[in-house]
Amino acid sequence: MMKSTIISTLFSALFLLVVLPCAANAYPVDTVEIVNTGLGANELVSVWGGGMDGSAGGVYAGVYNLYKTDGSGEGKLWSNGTISGFCTELSELAPEVTTKYSVIPLQDGPLSGAMGTKKAGYISELWGRYYDPSWGGSGSFNWLQDAKAAAFATAIWEIVYEDLPSTTKKWDVKFDGTAGAGGFYTDFGGASLANSFLHSLDGTGPMANLRVFSYNGSQDYIAQIPEPTTIVLLGLGSLSLLRRKRKTN
Repeated sequence: MMKSTIISTLFSALFLLVVLPCAANAYPVDTVEIVNTGLGANELVSVWGGGMDGSAGGVYAGVYNLYKTDGSGEGKLWSNGTISGFCTELSELAPEVTTKYSVIPLQDGPLSGAMGTKKAGYISELWGRYYDPSWGGSGSFNWLQDAKAAAFATAIWEIVYEDLPSTTKKWDVKFDGTAGAGGFYTDFGGASLANSFLHSLDGTGPMANLRVFSYNGSQDYIAQIPEPTTIVLLGLGSLSLLRRKRKTN
């Protein structure tokens, strides 16, 4: 009996990891219900591009704390509670009430226009190389955490809004290199740090498993899927707790 229970638990974990992501390609069932509860490490910066003209008093560059209360499909891969996300739509507002977002592949976001696989690859590597979980949450942050989180956010916006350069060494968050109405730049004091992040991207760094939370009418966000091993361990931990309860009965 116990052996069959273990097999059932492992099968459930594998179902979450393998079957649901595949099914998501056919059915739009991947959702998270989230609300913005504040900011993690961040700085207020002036930006031009993405619907902003530098005159709105600035935007918050850094971590958005998104509180999740429910989800379906891939959305269940995140536990209920706070998820750290980075905004990808500068002209939209953060959700002030709980809102059901679609969970979509990184290359298909943001809602205003799919970034494509190459940009998605750069953001995955950027996240894998430089993202620091200590930037999230509601605690106090030192100046270095704020500066790094803001530089990270502006690097994401550079990738999302600018045309792809011939080499990553030509990315520059202080200069709009895109012709026409597109493009992005900032006079942010940590621009040099953002550029150093971007210039290091060469396809050899660790790649984070990311998704976009997308909703028409509010900011879209990039968030990292929890490690698969964590999900399996959570399942096994629940099984262990169940076994202990049975022994005490």
